[in-house]
Amino acid sequence: MTEALTPIDIKILEQIQKDAALSTAELAERVGLSQSPCWRRLQRLRDEGYIIGQVAVLDRKKFGDSLYIFATLKMVTLSDELRAEFNRKIENTPEIVECHTIFGERDVMLKIIAESLDWYQQFIFRVILKLPGVQDVQSTVTLSEIKQTTAIPVRKSRL
Repeated sequence: MTEALTPIDIKILEQIQKDAALSTAELAERVGLSQSPCWRRLQRLRDEGYIIGQVAVLDRKKFGDSLYIFATLKMVTLSDELRAEFNRKIENTPEIVECHTIFGERDVMLKIIAESLDWYQQFIFRVILKLPGVQDVQSTVTLSEIKQTTAIPVRKSRL
């Protein structure tokens, strides 16, 4: 059974979202605990599924020029088998970094990392239009990135 999050748990989650490479000693110091209780809380948060993994966030600029493109797809109705094939192809295409089903006139939104507009034009024909059920693609090219984070808010907002 999952226990309610305490203020210390929330501090731990906030800190590891900023830097998952913190040692338990560093984390304990930042949240005001000794090392052993901090380690136990961290383990409990993992065991209860609050923490599902740890990754390194790479600086995409170090890999050359790139841009983000958001593509919205209009889909036909898919059978269970074709939907599973669509999902598998999305999962196996590294340039598609996010995929969401959406409400409205469009059905799916993709976030794609592209080398250039020329590259993206070929990607549309080579990959996107070959996905099962894709009827139409609309694309929005980003000019600049104002905010990018993997952190989610863990405190209740006071808006």
